[in-house]
Amino acid sequence: MSSLMKGTAILTIGMFLSKILGLVYIFPFYAIIGQENVTLYSYAYIPYSIMLSVAISGAPVAVSKFVSKYNSLGDYESGRKLVKSGLLIMLTTGFLSFLALFLLATPIAHLVIKDDDQIFTVAQIAGVIRWVSFALIAVPFMSLVRGFFQGYDHMTPTAMSQLVEQIVRIIALLLGSFLVMNVFSGQAQTAVSFAVFSAFIGALGGLLCLYYYWKKLKPEFDLKLDMSVSSGELSYKKIYKEVITYSIPYVFVGVANPLFQLVDMLTFNQAMSNVGLSNISDTLLGMLNFTTHKIVIIPVMLATGFSMALVPAITKYYTKKQHGELINAMDKTYQILLFVTLPAVIGISILSYDLYTMLYEPDKMGASVLAYYAPVAILFAFFQVTAALLQGIDYQKWIILSLLTGILVKLTINIPLVEHFEVNGAIAATAIGYLVSIAINMIVLKKALNYKSKMLVRRSMLIVILTAIMAAVVLLTHKGLSLFLPAAEGRWSALVYIVICGFVGVVVYGLLSLRLGLAQKLLGSKVTKIANKLGM
Repeated sequence: MSSLMKGTAILTIGMFLSKILGLVYIFPFYAIIGQENVTLYSYAYIPYSIMLSVAISGAPVAVSKFVSKYNSLGDYESGRKLVKSGLLIMLTTGFLSFLALFLLATPIAHLVIKDDDQIFTVAQIAGVIRWVSFALIAVPFMSLVRGFFQGYDHMTPTAMSQLVEQIVRIIALLLGSFLVMNVFSGQAQTAVSFAVFSAFIGALGGLLCLYYYWKKLKPEFDLKLDMSVSSGELSYKKIYKEVITYSIPYVFVGVANPLFQLVDMLTFNQAMSNVGLSNISDTLLGMLNFTTHKIVIIPVMLATGFSMALVPAITKYYTKKQHGELINAMDKTYQILLFVTLPAVIGISILSYDLYTMLYEPDKMGASVLAYYAPVAILFAFFQVTAALLQGIDYQKWIILSLLTGILVKLTINIPLVEHFEVNGAIAATAIGYLVSIAINMIVLKKALNYKSKMLVRRSMLIVILTAIMAAVVLLTHKGLSLFLPAAEGRWSALVYIVICGFVGVVVYGLLSLRLGLAQKLLGSKVTKIANKLGM
């Protein structure tokens, strides 16, 4: 059990550090190439993210689940059979995905560019999409190998390869962009093209890391293969049917956010062109889909990190038909999600101008987009968690239905809302689409488990009240600081406002939740010890 927990911790830490690095590099990259060209970068990455999700098809989780299942039966041969054939299949799907994105680059660019007044041309967008498509050749292959290692409870290779991949990619991206822009005085499009191609360079670094671990662990794998017992002849058809069944729900959960962003990418410029605002359309879309999105997603990572730890317990309770424990675990999941996310997103909204100034540059429009977009992070987190709960009780098909319904709603209302409310219309359409998806997930959970909870309603109201008090104190603090300090028009002055106001917000919310016993009930014994030391 301790080795399992250790492995899970290693994988979680590795993934978290990789995600953090994936956020942090944006800020120096923005400083090198500027707002407009960050938008060009985002035009390449959204279709790439979707195609990548399709290409790997949830392979790490699905393969690890398959290998782990048959290893537990002593059948080590089936896992090796899968990985040998899977390598060829993943290389094929990777190459076909690369080819598809490479050839579709110009049609996608035509869908994005709706007016001659836009900043970028079809050729520019198609060019960067082609450059990023090369990464699709290597990444699916890598995902299969990671899944195989995880099936043997070796989490370190996955964690380390993710970190190496991200570090190599970021070094190549920042160094290449800096050299193009500041040493060789090249064009921004060249810098962006090199930046997106760095995904391929990073993937090669990840593959080299995995090769090192394969050589290191191969004697162990071969020894177990020699001891393998047969669990019945498994045809390739049966193997891949089982793997695909495991993987499909993970594909849809992973691709949810990029699909909502894709709808904006394909319809936002058209809607803005319809109302004569195509000259600012690219910039606003870059703010929505990239610069503000990178900030908004941070509280989602924190909240789902807390709550997803409870999902295995939910699976166990459901399997053992322990209904009371299952309902309690679901209650706690929802409460932790709201407890962590709500104050974070409200804080981001209040300090939006300071945050945007510190991380990017002073920009009232960027700050406005961030302020309106931040609360939608709650919906991002709730969709992920409700989808995970449905997976835990084997209701995976409903995830697909709920996501596709939400996307259809977003697609239907996006253009009219953007025409009336510009970028805020796109944010509203995303929120409505996610609300529909979450509502479907929660209705299914309610029907399947007869779920209802007065405790959740009471605790949610308490969290809302505590957040409102925190928000009022932070606003007053910010107002008070503005009487003594200059306006936040630079990174350092913005940082002062963020540190002081953020500290006040954390202290107020933390002390109130500790005093009322809410934090102790949700976050467990360690927080209770802290509260006891503080005399609460």
